[in-house]
Amino acid sequence: MDILKDSIERILKLGAKRVEVIPVSKVAFYPEIRKSCEMNQCGAYGKNWTCPPHIGDINELISELSQYKNVLVYQCVYELEDSYDIEGMDEGQKQFHKLTNKIAQLYAGSNPPVKVLSAGGCRICAVCGAVTNTPCRFPSVAYSSLEAHGIQVSELAKACGMKYINGKNTVTYFGAIFQ
Repeated sequence: MDILKDSIERILKLGAKRVEVIPVSKVAFYPEIRKSCEMNQCGAYGKNWTCPPHIGDINELISELSQYKNVLVYQCVYELEDSYDIEGMDEGQKQFHKLTNKIAQLYAGSNPPVKVLSAGGCRICAVCGAVTNTPCRFPSVAYSSLEAHGIQVSELAKACGMKYINGKNTVTYFGAIFQ
C-alpha cells in the first residue's frame, strides 16, 4: 500500500485535484457505451488511432482491463468563463493530457505494465495518422479514453467517491491507471 500512497502523493503534486484507488472489480463496464463512439458524437470515430474502431473489440478491451487488480483514478477541475466556453474546455483537456503524460511517465517501464486511459482520444497531431493511413507518430503518449473502453465516467467517479460535476462554470476530466 505504501507504493500506492506514494503514487497518489506524486500525482497530486503533479497537479491532479483528487486521486483515489479502487479495485478493478468495482468498475462497471458497459459495452453499449461504444454506441456513442459509433454514432461519431465527438467526430473522431475512425479518424484517430486511439479511438474506435482502431482500438479493438470492446469485449476484448473490457476483458483486458478486468485482468488488472486496481485502478488509480485521478481528476482535474478547470474553470470556465461560462457553460458555453468551448475554448476553455479544449484548453482544459490539453492541460489534462499534459498531466496524463507526466503521470504515465511515473509508470514507464513498470513491471507488470500498466494501462493508461485518459479523457477523450489523443489530440497530439492536428491530423491523426489514422486519417492518412500512416502509423501513429507518438504511440508512447497517445492514450485512449475511458468511454472507448466501456467505462461510464460518472459511475466511475461515484465508485471512487469523487464528484463528476464540480460546480458552475467548471469542467472536470478523469483519467485512470490500471495496475
